Amino acid sequence: MTSPTTTPTASHSTNAHVDPAAQVADAGFVPVQTRSERPHSFEPADFGAPTGREVNWKHTPVDRMTALFAPAEANDGISVSVEAGAQFLAAPLAAGTAPRGEFFRPEDVTAAVAWQGAADAMHVRIPREEEVAEPILVTLRGKGAGRRADGHIVIEALEHSAATVVLDHVGAAAYAQNVEIIARAGSKLTVVSLQRWEDEAVHAAAHQARVDADAVLKHFVISFGGGVVRVNPNVELAGAGSEGYLYGLSYADAGQHLESQVYLHHKGAHTTGDVLYKGALQGESAHSVWIGDVLIGPDATGTDSYEANRNLVLTEGARADSIPNLEIETGDILGAGHASATGRFDDEQLFYLQARGITEDEARRLVVLGFLSDIVQRLGIPTLEDELLAAIEAEIAEVAR
Repeated sequence: MTSPTTTPTASHSTNAHVDPAAQVADAGFVPVQTRSERPHSFEPADFGAPTGREVNWKHTPVDRMTALFAPAEANDGISVSVEAGAQFLAAPLAAGTAPRGEFFRPEDVTAAVAWQGAADAMHVRIPREEEVAEPILVTLRGKGAGRRADGHIVIEALEHSAATVVLDHVGAAAYAQNVEIIARAGSKLTVVSLQRWEDEAVHAAAHQARVDADAVLKHFVISFGGGVVRVNPNVELAGAGSEGYLYGLSYADAGQHLESQVYLHHKGAHTTGDVLYKGALQGESAHSVWIGDVLIGPDATGTDSYEANRNLVLTEGARADSIPNLEIETGDILGAGHASATGRFDDEQLFYLQARGITEDEARRLVVLGFLSDIVQRLGIPTLEDELLAAIEAEIAEVAR
């Protein structure tokens, strides 16, 4: 694996039948088949511009993301403000300054671009044994369609601390972003990434997290806005007894592409993982992509893990791609499973509600709200839950018009 302070070497030969990502860092000419095999590099040139044939790009509209395949020249497309919890900001981190890069390793070109383009990383640091009652709210506001920005954020919860950090993305920009999360031993950390962009926004984010012994990470990806939004979480349950809960919610409208490629690596013994992503889609060419990879490593004995993705297609012309994958390298586990389902309204549910005097439109509203509110209610932030439920209501109202 390449050090953040060195320039990796790579072969740049291409072949139409080979995943170019497999050629990074002398990986040879064998196509990358699983998430655990993907190469890493801090140099964008080692990946090259995606063509759409690569295993990790074949469901993504790469032609709409080309602005993110090279570092931003001015890097002035995003303004960052801390609305609450500014006292937990530490000094910015240059590349090579710990803890930046302690765990993070780019696995695609946009992550490498964000690493190179972000001269300084925002560092949110929760002191040892401190329990922060109110959410730390960071607003990232795009300055306009076509404006470019690269960013790297480090969220670090020291031993036995507890906090919730909310990253709220609004406005419009073309934004390549890395979020590096370190939950040290015994900590309890919740990270919420909200994508409430305007329609012109293009956002590619790599979230990578390490969860140490007996620590708990809850990670939320909630995407409502943006033209193309691709947020890929990668969580390693490194320490014995660590827990990871990865939740997602998306609502794609006409022309939107909302994507998450989720990777949960059970590395330590007696770890617990739960992945649940839900999405609704409406409108012509609305598109969602969920790819879920769980790896239970050879030392992850006593693991309990489950991943699921559920999608509700509300109108003709919308499409949801859902691909769960599970790798198990030890036979000594408590349990592991995965599931995926995509469908339309349940006619029996609608009939049941209508038989009790509820109109068809109201019955549909109740079904959609009940389907999505499950994720919202797991946040544990009442004001944010109310905002998101109101946003879901507004989306549902658009279908009824």
